[in-house]
Amino acid sequence: MPSERFVEALNEQIAREFAAAQQYTAIGAWYDSQTLPRLAAFFNEQAEEERGHARKMIRYLLDTGAPVRIGAVPAPRCDFSDHVEPIRTGLEQERQNTVAISKLFEIARETRDHASEVFMHWFISEQVEEERVMGDLLQVAERVRDFPMALEEFLAREGENLRDEE
Repeated sequence: MPSERFVEALNEQIAREFAAAQQYTAIGAWYDSQTLPRLAAFFNEQAEEERGHARKMIRYLLDTGAPVRIGAVPAPRCDFSDHVEPIRTGLEQERQNTVAISKLFEIARETRDHASEVFMHWFISEQVEEERVMGDLLQVAERVRDFPMALEEFLAREGENLRDEE
C-alpha cells in the first residue's frame, strides 16, 4: 500500500483533477455561448482528459488497497472578458497542476514509496504536454486577438497536431 502521506495527497489531487475538468467544461460552455464551436470542443475534450486523469488515480488507489476520498470541487469561473482569457486561465491551471504533480512525486520519493513514484512518471510527462498545448494555443490566441475566428480556423487546421507534436 502507498504511504499515508501519498494517499492523502493523491486524494487531494483527484479533487484538483475533477476541479480542472469542471473549469474546462465551464470554458467550453462559454465558448459555445460565443459561437466558437471548435474552441468549445477543444475545452470539452480537455475536460474529459482531466476526468480520465482522476479516474486513473482512483484506480491506482483501489488497486493498491488505499482509501479513496474524493473531496469537494469549487465552482469554476464562468465569465471571461474575451476569447483569450479562458485559455490563459487554462494555462495557469495547468501550471498549478504541474506543481501539485511534482509534489506528489516528491512525497513518493521521500517516503520511499517506489510504486507510487513510478506511477507518477506518466503524470509528469503528461503535464509537460498539457502546458505545451495550452501555451501554444495561448500564443496563437494572443496573435489573433482581434480576429477570434482565426483561432477557430487554426483549431480546424491544427487541432489534432497540437497534441501530437511530442
